[in-house]
Amino acid sequence: MRTLMEDELFPSTPGKVKIERAHPINRQFHRCFASTSTMFLWALFLIALTASYLSFQSFVSTSSRLFSSSSSSWGGLHWERQIRSSASPRRASGLSVLVTGAAGFVGTHCSLALHKRGDGVVGLDNFNSYYDPSLKKARRSLLSSHSIFVIDADLNDSHLLSKLFDIVPFSHVLHLAAQAGVRYAIENPSSYVHSNIAGLVSLLEAAKSADPQPAIVWASSSSVYGLNEKVPFSESDRTDAPASLYAATKKAGEEITHTYNHIYGLSITGLRFFTVYGPWGRPDMAYFSFTKAILAGKPITIYRGRDRVDLARDFTYIDDIVRGCLASLDTAGKSSGSGGKKRGPAPYRIFNLGNTSPVTVPTLVSILERYLKVKAKKNVVEMPGNGDVPFTHANITRAMTELGYKPTTNLEVGLKKFVKWYLSYYGYSPRGSKTNLL
Repeated sequence: MRTLMEDELFPSTPGKVKIERAHPINRQFHRCFASTSTMFLWALFLIALTASYLSFQSFVSTSSRLFSSSSSSWGGLHWERQIRSSASPRRASGLSVLVTGAAGFVGTHCSLALHKRGDGVVGLDNFNSYYDPSLKKARRSLLSSHSIFVIDADLNDSHLLSKLFDIVPFSHVLHLAAQAGVRYAIENPSSYVHSNIAGLVSLLEAAKSADPQPAIVWASSSSVYGLNEKVPFSESDRTDAPASLYAATKKAGEEITHTYNHIYGLSITGLRFFTVYGPWGRPDMAYFSFTKAILAGKPITIYRGRDRVDLARDFTYIDDIVRGCLASLDTAGKSSGSGGKKRGPAPYRIFNLGNTSPVTVPTLVSILERYLKVKAKKNVVEMPGNGDVPFTHANITRAMTELGYKPTTNLEVGLKKFVKWYLSYYGYSPRGSKTNLL
């Protein structure tokens, strides 16, 4: 009976079809693929179906990542409320300042100082990994504890910048975001172009199109003096012989800001910082890395210039730099355009912010040894051709006259404050108990 039922499923013409005892479903497939052309069409169909599925999955995955990244970093009503609240001044005639690089060394100190005196502050930082991001996140936590909102985003995000200027009519921008460090440029030159040139242009484009246009104060560098041998360095000195790519990008920044001032009426103030140091500093700086190595019992490398001349730097304590930055904001003068249209000339200024008292690197090390109560293991070598310069020395006459700038902290006092912070932050006991060192 079972045999008859199976036979009835096939044609009755003898010899035309060979009957095989197989499952009914298998025979259905046999009929579908009986001809070569049918099999070819089915193959094409399956290939197209697979390709469509994979394309759809890729689209969904990409869209999901983009949406997730965008929604997690910025945007939304709650985010906008945080921006407006953080940007609102708490004193009469207070400033509303966008601080780029707010989780950086100088950015953190300036943001806290602005907030302390009642100005509104919104920070922006991309938390890159040039040095330990955990230090930047700790700085952000410090800012957050003072109700200062910091956006985690890249300066080259033009949509974000446009949105920020739409939400808040910032009176000022303190632009401190940059790829720092002289020697790192040899390893990763593109990061300097991305941050120090492209990022600066992105910010200036957003600012010149804003209504009202903000006044801009930004961090140039003493590095622009390059191979200049005339001392002390003055703002009127030539700066066309940079010794490093970092210096070249800062020099380019000065030319670019001058252009935006001339064409669009942006009020621009450039600040040439001289070797800033202090609590919450950058781990790549010599005084910071020396401290770490000395406490760990590791040798430090001290460079010498030609003819065995000690390198010297115009070390400037962070509190003095902050006062110079805030004085620059207060005296910046207004931009003279809106929506990219210039109505008249606007201020363009450049100032040195230094300490005017260069100190040799061996002297710095001896001060650290005294405060750390540990003798350094020193390896003295000739300075390599990596972009470093043998000395820096600031003429601050212009800043004193126009900003009322007057540095008050010498290296002895400044390093004492730094060491106290370092031992507290990294949990090191001079008696020999070491915990949580970098």
